[in-house]
Amino acid sequence: MILPQSFYTRKNVVQIAKQLLGKVLVTEFGGIKTSGIIVETEAYEGASDKASHAFGNRRTNRTETMYNKGGVAYVYLCYGIHHLFNVVTNIKDIPHAVLIRAIEPMEGIETMLQRRKKEKLDRTLTSGPGALSQALGIHTRHTGYSLSGPEVYIEDRGIKLPSKDIIATTRVGVAYAAEDAYLPYRFSIKGNVYVSKGKGL
Repeated sequence: MILPQSFYTRKNVVQIAKQLLGKVLVTEFGGIKTSGIIVETEAYEGASDKASHAFGNRRTNRTETMYNKGGVAYVYLCYGIHHLFNVVTNIKDIPHAVLIRAIEPMEGIETMLQRRKKEKLDRTLTSGPGALSQALGIHTRHTGYSLSGPEVYIEDRGIKLPSKDIIATTRVGVAYAAEDAYLPYRFSIKGNVYVSKGKGL
């Protein structure tokens, strides 16, 4: 089942980031379907969060997508190379977002390998936000796309995670955020090999 918009428009971005674990991120471009189980996320709490692009209600051409009603993609370029995929949450004009940091590959693995210029499947295929976007064919041009499909969507396929299997840690690469760098807003599935090592893209 594709997640309804009501999943994304809730107020608590931290709760949404946890609940996205175990959901399946799917892309269908040109009739080619690729997907993976979300195994690592990071919550960004908008205007009050010094780690967020929208801290202080900053509005630019890039961040404007974050101010949409929840349920769309926010994709931005990092270091001029990596396309990072985020889920916009909350209601219009409250710029909350969840960065998807890693997935466990499911469908279309051969296509993912081709996109990543790899010959064999290992954890590096989709471990890290830049890697998973490349594997799924996600680019900055997809920013603003609806997460209800038809090209990018997130499904609930009935994967249940007990709370003991969800690990909360600090976010990655946000040292500039002062005290907010220490918020436990990064979530991952305990023991999953595709969870990033906390560095790299």
